[in-house]
Amino acid sequence: MDKTRKVRAIAAAVVAAGITAGALAGCSSSGSGSSSSAGGTYTFWDPYPQYNASSDWAKVIDKCGSDAGVKIKRTAYDTSDLTNKALLAGQQKNSPDVLLVDNPVVSTLADAGILTTTTDNGLSTSGIAQNILGAGVIDGKTYGVPIGANTLALYYNPKVLQAAGVDISSVTDWDTLTAALQKVVASGHKGITFSAIGTEEGSFQFLPWFWGAGANLKKLDSSQGVAALQLWTDWVKQGLAPNSVINDTQTTSWQEFQTGDFGFSENGTWQKASAAQAGYKVVPLPGKTAGSAAPAPTGGEFFTIPVQKDSSRYKTSAKIVSCLTSSTNVVNTVNTLNYIGATKTVQQKQLAADPTLKPWVDAVQTAKARTGDNLGTNYPIISQQMWGAVQNALSGSQTPSDAMKAAQTAAASKTK
Repeated sequence: MDKTRKVRAIAAAVVAAGITAGALAGCSSSGSGSSSSAGGTYTFWDPYPQYNASSDWAKVIDKCGSDAGVKIKRTAYDTSDLTNKALLAGQQKNSPDVLLVDNPVVSTLADAGILTTTTDNGLSTSGIAQNILGAGVIDGKTYGVPIGANTLALYYNPKVLQAAGVDISSVTDWDTLTAALQKVVASGHKGITFSAIGTEEGSFQFLPWFWGAGANLKKLDSSQGVAALQLWTDWVKQGLAPNSVINDTQTTSWQEFQTGDFGFSENGTWQKASAAQAGYKVVPLPGKTAGSAAPAPTGGEFFTIPVQKDSSRYKTSAKIVSCLTSSTNVVNTVNTLNYIGATKTVQQKQLAADPTLKPWVDAVQTAKARTGDNLGTNYPIISQQMWGAVQNALSGSQTPSDAMKAAQTAAASKTK
């Protein structure tokens, strides 16, 4: 990337991240980047402030540093703050040696010229499932490796289904799921909860239905995309899903499901512990037609190695990342984070320890990266238009067809 384009890319990324010019001018670079570190110290940033220095996560980082012959200085930020600080550090040429970021952020940082490729830094991608790795691939180049993945599936309440006379094995596609919802509501219970809020959470939850219809994010207004939005709209209109979905986050929709009165809930891996405690079960989300599960989007973080003035540091950074992603170390990490491993080796170890993870392993194996299909930094733009279309259709201000047409027109005018 030439220097002029790189400066423009960083500036655009900073604007996209919501950083003002004043914030740029006032940001201090002290104490975080590798340029200020001693030769034997490597800096590491992650999005896990909930894990302090005494946690197992921090201990494995320290051990991997020791194994690589260096000391690691770790700094933890919340996810959005981490993105902003990574962009600023890149502009100031003061990036950490290792950076662990939410997978959709990889394309933003790569586009800004902040990240090295796996060809540059020597990280191995061997054995990593391609659908999970896809979030780090832009224009044929790979910019990091995943720590693991989470995704969405369909939770159900066996007690409610039994009372409604619904056999979960009969739910194989949209029509049979709708029929099950109708039976649940007719029995005096409630149908399904999900999040359709006007944020990335809403897009994240809509994607399995969008992709499950065979739609492509480059054409929101295809007949398949419209069919997915029509499905959600019909559920709300018919009382099979509550009107509250338009404002529900994934957390609040789960709280509704936990009242015990709903038959189904679309939610993620991170709810599996509370679901097991309540006796809820899970199956993959169905596609429009029977025969295969709907692809759900992958969540989870990527280990990346930012650009450094001294490229000789990459070799040690790669050793640290390789240690952190080794099957021995990553199994405990992904279990703690409620993730499914990115390799079959890790997945098999997880299943051996907990066979109830089988539906989640299946869901992750059919999942897709949101920035996949080489969307890169176009994904956030498309996603914003998509969640706007969902809001407009569910609120009744537009038909699903008109909402998706408007969304496609807006997305096409803003993407490159």
